[in-house]
Amino acid sequence: MSTLDVEAPTALSVTRDGGVAIVRLERPQAANALDRTLWHELRETFRALDTEPGVRAVVLTGAGRHFCAGIDLSMLAEIQGMAPAGADPGRAREALRRLILDLQDVLTTVERCRVPVLAAIQGACVGAGLDLAVVCDLRYATPRTKFSLKEVDMGLAADVGVLQRLPRIVGEGRAREMAYTCRDVRGTEAAATGLVNECVETDDPEALLAHVTAIAHGLAAKSPLALRGTKHAITYARDHSIADGLDQIATWNASALISDDLTEAVTAFAQGRAPDYAD
Repeated sequence: MSTLDVEAPTALSVTRDGGVAIVRLERPQAANALDRTLWHELRETFRALDTEPGVRAVVLTGAGRHFCAGIDLSMLAEIQGMAPAGADPGRAREALRRLILDLQDVLTTVERCRVPVLAAIQGACVGAGLDLAVVCDLRYATPRTKFSLKEVDMGLAADVGVLQRLPRIVGEGRAREMAYTCRDVRGTEAAATGLVNECVETDDPEALLAHVTAIAHGLAAKSPLALRGTKHAITYARDHSIADGLDQIATWNASALISDDLTEAVTAFAQGRAPDYAD
């Protein structure tokens, strides 16, 4: 396993294991709460991974006992202080809107990453941590994993993407109930509702990570071009009509269907061997 140099991040780490990149939030002392540095490094890291040809899948996890406890209190204090005494309230509110849009873009950068992003979620996945989890393609938890939207209990509405993405994952009714009540949803229930793809029977975060990394390696062995096209089509279809989605995939395959990957897949099948795709 090798380390991938992404402008020497300080609040997260990136390692390479073949075609799989493992991104780990490295603020365990703060339950991996998202401070300003971590927001910045998340965006820069996933931008870099998106352009790295050898990366075919990404696993996202958190160091220590928890995945992510949400936005760091230091950032909330900064936001509350954005309108100092005597400041023009209009300009202060414009600045706040631009900050919210910027934080939204950080998480969308994870979603825009061309390759599958798998989340190994242990412990707390709260507030903005859930925003981060739902931008991933696949999610895996343990029975003790705790998902919750705490924003209403804090006197605000969640604003960086979970209210827009969660209903498309678990359905509108369940999303409303989670958002309104702010109750905890444990791993077993999360799997039953589709919030996670699997609840892995372990209490060991490293065992969870190993399980998810093994799945990522399985994806990394598949056609990179086909996986990237499939991810793009599903994300596009989520936000467009069926007619628009059909047109999009027709355009994609008109440009990418006839490829070396297709030839290799057919040849490997005929020869009874595993395919070997170029990056």
